[in-house]
Amino acid sequence: MARTTAALAASADRMADPERWRWVPPAISLPEDGWIADLDQMVDRWFATRLRGRPIADAIFYASSAVGDHGLLWLLIAGLQAARHPDAYSRRRLVRAAAGLGIESALVNGPVKWMFRRRRPVQEMPRVLYLRQPRTSSFPSGHATAAFFAAAILRDDDPWWPAYYCLAGIVAASRIHVRIHHASDVLGGALLGAALGELTRHLVPIRPPEESTSGRPTAADHGDGDGGFTTR
Repeated sequence: MARTTAALAASADRMADPERWRWVPPAISLPEDGWIADLDQMVDRWFATRLRGRPIADAIFYASSAVGDHGLLWLLIAGLQAARHPDAYSRRRLVRAAAGLGIESALVNGPVKWMFRRRRPVQEMPRVLYLRQPRTSSFPSGHATAAFFAAAILRDDDPWWPAYYCLAGIVAASRIHVRIHHASDVLGGALLGAALGELTRHLVPIRPPEESTSGRPTAADHGDGDGGFTTR
């Protein structure tokens, strides 16, 4: 009888344990060896021998990593676009960028990182400049995802769009330089961000589908089709 009572009490304790009912989603483990690990080590060695510890490279990459936090750089660029052309389309572009970056951040830093939960590179020596050390999964790189997402959605009708992709590449590479991400984290984040950006461009265009994306007036804007012009 005493054994039965003790067993029932132990079972009740286990059932009451909140950790028993806490659901943890399954994680996808990236291999610790193989071609992914070889790629990470090769790229890390390249940064260590060519760029890390050099004042100019450190200044560029640490600054890029800092301004990439929370999408600040991309929101600034979207604001400059809106200020340069203060019309309805630029305001729509700014709203799309701000809302898109918020949704992208919630998606990547939430369910996507929970799905992988990868450990970050080990930083044995103090960094030359202070940077915020995230506690989320290393894969994918949130900086890289946000950078290429922003470059995609900001490029519509903007002749400076190649510069946005160059900035995205620098921000993404900075996370390898400062050893907060593995190279495969950055590559995966860049691909994911570019795909999400293209999807957003098609789902939320800044101009109606029937309007020319080049911004050039169509025939309907100038005439009635017979060579005459109409007034509006």
